[in-house]
Amino acid sequence: MLLEIITPDKLIYSGEVKLVQLPGTVGSFEILKNHAPIISTLEKGKIKIEEQNGQVLFFEIDGGIVENKDNKIIVLVESI
Repeated sequence: MLLEIITPDKLIYSGEVKLVQLPGTVGSFEILKNHAPIISTLEKGKIKIEEQNGQVLFFEIDGGIVENKDNKIIVLVESI
């Protein structure tokens, strides 16, 4: 899956990932390969990313929006 994390100023992250865990407005959720299309608002919290090589990264966000369609995930955040 291709993941992009974007702020109004710049591209924060772009790469192929196995898993993305996000702080949704009504609770944390994960997106894995072939997940159903989704658009959701995000709360303040941590984004957890598991890359293809197994490395795990975390990004602290202040809220935003996520869209997933056809294994492409775009996360628009206010700030990181």
